[in-house]
Order: sequence, then structure tokens, then C-alpha cells
Amino acid sequence: MTNTRDKRRLMRVRKKIKSVNYDRYRLTVYRSTKNISGQIIDDNTSKTLVSASSLEKELKEKLTKENKKKKSNIVGELLAKRALEKKIKNVVFDRGKYRYHGRVKELADSLRKNGLNL
Repeated sequence: MTNTRDKRRLMRVRKKIKSVNYDRYRLTVYRSTKNISGQIIDDNTSKTLVSASSLEKELKEKLTKENKKKKSNIVGELLAKRALEKKIKNVVFDRGKYRYHGRVKELADSLRKNGLNL
């Protein structure tokens, strides 16, 4: 039952994003029990432009003793830095099936603080 509810929520959120904001890139979030990742996707070409994850080698060593919210904050900083290097400033935040609180909110706030417009 939870799986179908999650899929319905995911499709509902994504449908709203794609119908209204077709001229901006989509920033999607994936959250597992221990890690978090984000990607900026161009839906017109179906390509991932920028991504960052707490599982990357350079971050994994730094984040071993950090709590999950701090991981989200650091991943957000890295993703924003990489996006600004590729001259991406405006994105639409796709929270997917996750509620906008906790680690997902922390990631979004970190992105905003580091120069992305959500």
C-alpha cells in the first residue's frame, strides 16, 4: 500500500512541476536511510547536467562522523557550486515522494544559501 501511495505522490508532484516550469531545469532529490543525493536534469533532452551525492569518494571520507542533516547541507553546497560553474542559476525543486522537511528541507536551504534560485 505504501508503495502505490508513494508512486501517486511522486507522479502528482512531477506533473505539477513539468506542466508549469518547462523552461527551467529540474532539481530532483533522492533520500535513503543514510545518504542523500541531488541531480539537476534537463527534461527537454532527458540528460543529467549536474549531480552530487553523499556517496562520492571526496565527500564520503569527510562525512563519516557527520549526522544526516549535516550531510544534506554539505551535499547542497557541493551541488550549488557545481551548478553555478555550469552557469545554472534557476531550477525547480522536485522533492519527489518525500515530504518537505528534515533532510530534504536542509538540502533546499543549503542550495538557496549558496546561490541557486528555487
